[in-house]
Amino acid sequence: MSATDSAAPPHGTPAPSWPAQPPLDVRLAVGLFGVFLAATMAGLNNRVPGLALADIQGGLGFARDDASWLTTAYSAGELAAMPFSAWFAITFSLRRFQLTVLTVSLALSAILPLARDLHLLLALRFLHGVFSGALIPILMMAMLRFLPPPIRLHALAIFATTATFSPNVAFWLAALCVDRLEDWRWVYWHVIPLGFAAMALMAWGLPKDPPALPRLKQGNWFGMALGAPGLALLAVGLDQGVRLDWFHSPFVVAALAAGAVLVALFLIGEAIHPAPFIRLQVLKPRNLWLGFCIFVVLLLVFAAGVALPANALAGLQGFRVEQSMSIGLIVGLPQLVLGPCVALLLYQQWVDARHVIATGLACVAAACWLASGITGEWMVAQFLWAEILHAVGQPMAIVSLLFMGTNSVNPRDGPFVSGFINILRVLGTILAGAFTGQMTALRGRFHAEMLLDNAGRLLARLPDPGWAGLAETVARQASVLAVADIYRVLAALALILIPVTMKLHRVPAPRIAPPVRPAAAAS
Repeated sequence: MSATDSAAPPHGTPAPSWPAQPPLDVRLAVGLFGVFLAATMAGLNNRVPGLALADIQGGLGFARDDASWLTTAYSAGELAAMPFSAWFAITFSLRRFQLTVLTVSLALSAILPLARDLHLLLALRFLHGVFSGALIPILMMAMLRFLPPPIRLHALAIFATTATFSPNVAFWLAALCVDRLEDWRWVYWHVIPLGFAAMALMAWGLPKDPPALPRLKQGNWFGMALGAPGLALLAVGLDQGVRLDWFHSPFVVAALAAGAVLVALFLIGEAIHPAPFIRLQVLKPRNLWLGFCIFVVLLLVFAAGVALPANALAGLQGFRVEQSMSIGLIVGLPQLVLGPCVALLLYQQWVDARHVIATGLACVAAACWLASGITGEWMVAQFLWAEILHAVGQPMAIVSLLFMGTNSVNPRDGPFVSGFINILRVLGTILAGAFTGQMTALRGRFHAEMLLDNAGRLLARLPDPGWAGLAETVARQASVLAVADIYRVLAALALILIPVTMKLHRVPAPRIAPPVRPAAAAS
């Protein structure tokens, strides 16, 4: 009996019929580990240069506004590639696709630091996002295709590290490249050894499947011509919205409107096309569509784990990445142990995965509430307990959510589900940055006006008003109060998700049948 056979869908619907899968051999396991390393490398390609953006800007002599487009260009390319990479991997074979895309991604990583023209650099960075982003959806697709039920939950825990481990450990890598190696070019070059290792593992371990080139005649190419630029425009509008003041900027309005129209047309075309890149019908189960909604909000809440305290310390104390990297390590490193532990917990028959998600959300909410007590004197040590709670809560929430969402997915639908999850992962990350940036600006202005008004009335009564340094003090305290407000909002979101999570259909723990002895099989 497979893991999904034991967890029949609700309302008496028969469980989907999954094809029998052979035991995982060592060679295939090595190849899948290479796929994981490639996906990890792709995540670092985005996060590390973004953290070292000020050093890249200084090294190339760009203005701050111009340099901000480097991150936007990568995010746009990454999001544009997400819906289509699994389809191309099936068409050209998983092994050929991964090796080709990884080779181009590594070549771009090598030449990016050599470019000095801004427009050329933006074009290369966009292509970097396309080819690196195409590597990530293949990880879940390969797991659903190859892995037998006894270890599939552990594989989901590994996939979850692309959202909980890589982004947090990126702080340490950025500090290593910029402050220890003292060369900003290593923020692009540091992934090259990891990429070569992934290439060698995949070349040896992945099966040499024949390509399915007749599929090229069946693809929804008109839909792709709409969907890829539409998703890229949405990424541009969301990523630049805070800097350009959203709907006060004609550019942001045009990008968001055009992106929304193109994506809507793309989805309509995918719904009626006989061979779509994304099969919308896979979203019918409640655990998938509701789980995806929870997933996006969860990524928004996870911004309170490392990004928000690191940004707060940079603004309040002038910390560089090296001085706040321990926050990322506190949250990131335990994921390598806690993720498999959560998977083991979900295999217990008495465990309800919804309760595990709720417990994880409660930990994250408690962490946000603790951090909302921030003052202008806080350092890394004051965030310790909040970060420990994040480290515990994040894998409990995300691994359990992935288990509940993918438990009843047929392997043939794995590419579609993988595409959806990774589109939402990128959108959730962009939305988290936009949300925290906008909240910081709005609440910072609000608190600054309130503090200036109160301080003005108080100082007007003094014979010798101490106006010197007032603006700086008010700005600093307004930033502290704004960060505290963001923590409270994220804590409330985490608590709201708990009853929403309980609306998911309960999925029993997988029952793994013991291996059949040869003598019994013969009889």
